[in-house]
Amino acid sequence: MIKGFVPLDYIIFVAYLVLSVLIGVIFVKDQKTIEDYFLAGRSMGYVPVAISIIAALFSGISYLGAPAEVYSHDLSFMLIMVSFLIATPVTTLLFVPFFYNLKLYSAYEYLEKRFSVEVRTISSLLFITRVLLWLGLATYAPALALSAVTGFPLWGTILLTGVLTTIYTALGGMKAVIWTDVFQFFVLFGGMLLIVLIALSKIPDGLSGALALAKAGGRMRLFDFTLDPTVRTSFWALVIGGAVVNLVQLATDQVTVQRYMTTTSLKEAKKSLWLKLALTFPVVGLFYFSGVILYAFYRNAGDPLVTHAISKADQILPYFVVTELPNGLPGVMIAAIYAATMSTTSSGINSLTTCTLVDLCQRVFGLKTSEQRMLSLARWITIVYGGFVILLAFVVSKLGSLLEASILVLGMVGGPLLGIFLLGMLSRRANSPGVMIGWGLGVVAVALVGFGKSIGPIMPGTLGNGILFASNISFLWFGVVGTGVTLIAGYVASLMFPSPTDAQLNGLVINRKSSDLTEQPALDRA
Repeated sequence: MIKGFVPLDYIIFVAYLVLSVLIGVIFVKDQKTIEDYFLAGRSMGYVPVAISIIAALFSGISYLGAPAEVYSHDLSFMLIMVSFLIATPVTTLLFVPFFYNLKLYSAYEYLEKRFSVEVRTISSLLFITRVLLWLGLATYAPALALSAVTGFPLWGTILLTGVLTTIYTALGGMKAVIWTDVFQFFVLFGGMLLIVLIALSKIPDGLSGALALAKAGGRMRLFDFTLDPTVRTSFWALVIGGAVVNLVQLATDQVTVQRYMTTTSLKEAKKSLWLKLALTFPVVGLFYFSGVILYAFYRNAGDPLVTHAISKADQILPYFVVTELPNGLPGVMIAAIYAATMSTTSSGINSLTTCTLVDLCQRVFGLKTSEQRMLSLARWITIVYGGFVILLAFVVSKLGSLLEASILVLGMVGGPLLGIFLLGMLSRRANSPGVMIGWGLGVVAVALVGFGKSIGPIMPGTLGNGILFASNISFLWFGVVGTGVTLIAGYVASLMFPSPTDAQLNGLVINRKSSDLTEQPALDRA
């Protein structure tokens, strides 16, 4: 039984879950080829693709973590929205044309064309590793928060989310994922808006009273222009570090890149990104603003952290849902939290399947079979990954707050990968051995920054004192370090090896036009 639920809540909640699976069933008949399954037959318009990207990236971590961030700290993290003004134009103008014109299934096919099959394979494996960890966290963390405040068992929440998401993803492929994302987006955005309005109605003097209480509690602090890299959320860390994190997700992440490839044209792909940027500001702004309102509400009602009604700030949103909303609405809101988790999980699993089939099964192991058998194999791989995500959700450990954990994973693994892509697209001199060396040094640099605090005490001398190990550096800088070191070291190392020929660079470096882009589907070329 779920605390605070009445029969109407259960009806709404179950109806939502059933509808999500039905969307997958509806699109089974449309899955006749691998292109249908992975790229929705390249038939999607920019509006559903834009909404799907937002739903995929703003997971249950965002839904619970954003209000918790403001509740525990302040509003400064909201400035990460500014970083989208950097990441979106760079992705739209630089990355998307490369991916779309080459007719790729996997983003990492580009790296083989530009460098080598080894670079492609390692990058794909890195993506698979990172996304599996991320999906485990994205499933576990909201489940833990929901379990703590609703009384629903943790194992039940994880299984419910994982199994249902795997079912509709395996059945309907990318088209089901995108349209389910659209449906779930309106549930989660509408749900958050409802929470804010209801909370405001219960605060004396409404919005003005809420802002006054939040300001008095220091939750309205926004700008900190310090250059100190150890400050947790300075303006520069949020804008520069946030831009790198967003570039990792928008430009190098198969979860997002695969969505661009589902559109009917390059123009539609670009429009989806611009629309996604426009929608990001009200969506992210609302997520963080809800933390201000919840903080103000509990300044009057009594802090549940102080009374031990909840144990962590990540639980503040579901706690408000089950204790303050009228009958019927808790069912909608808990469904919204599930929506955020399911949209992220379905997107990740579908992309993991794509990379496994295209980059590993076909390219590395030389798998060749009929279209129908390939489609059947894709569904089975989807089911296997769904099982892995469920298992990881049971064993994954928290790495800090939800927001910190997700950005830490993105920065540590994604930063060096972004450096590889940038070297390939911007530098004519970069070559395969050089970028492999650069990537290795980038990974080492991020490891030293991320784990220097724990490594330092056991190492004598200057290193052990943390002078070279920036052990207290903000987690927002991890991606910057990984990208920067990979770029610089990769370029310098490339100078030690022969330059790529003009033929090798044709259509693969910015400002170098292609004369031989093939029209063959990527799977046929793999």
